[in-house]
Amino acid sequence: MYRLKGRDNSPQAFAIQQHTLIFYIPNILTLARIGLVPFVIVLLQDQQFMAALVVFLVAGVTDGLDGWIAKRFDARTELGAILDPLADKALLVSTYVMLSIMQLIPFWLMVAVVFRDVIIISGYLIMVIFYGSVSMQPLRLSKINTFLQIGLILVVLSALAWQLKIPIIVAMLSYSVLITSIASGVAYAYIWSMKALSKSDEISRQG
Repeated sequence: MYRLKGRDNSPQAFAIQQHTLIFYIPNILTLARIGLVPFVIVLLQDQQFMAALVVFLVAGVTDGLDGWIAKRFDARTELGAILDPLADKALLVSTYVMLSIMQLIPFWLMVAVVFRDVIIISGYLIMVIFYGSVSMQPLRLSKINTFLQIGLILVVLSALAWQLKIPIIVAMLSYSVLITSIASGVAYAYIWSMKALSKSDEISRQG
């Protein structure tokens, strides 16, 4: 068989190339999810609720797919660890802000969702700035809150797309999101405070 000069065509080299390509796929999907955020905003502004629902669902599929690929092929990266939660928050926060502006969800609910994320992000940044890198695993309560946030958006958009009258379901989900947002926000504030005190004690002992 003809071999390109200077090129390794061995099975081992091909396997390495495949793994290298797979290594970048989760980050590409995450960037694609971030790229879908403006489309959701514009579609909501134009009251194209069915299209907005479809784009939101596609973004959700990319979220699940990039996580599965990263775990299945051990393609986790530091960049991905930063981009993935930022993409999720960009999509959810943007959607909640737009739904609030359009008066499709209560203003106070949007404030609770956004302020919770402000607490999480600002706490992380403060820890990194003053104490260097810090490890943080999502709380189970936080995962429940994210699940409820997504569920409420899907219910609201579905109701608008198919003109469904389900105010009780929307209200129940809204209050569930509110309660879990406040509870998880308080939990994260407490955790950041304890981590800061622990780091300060370590620095004092070393000094």
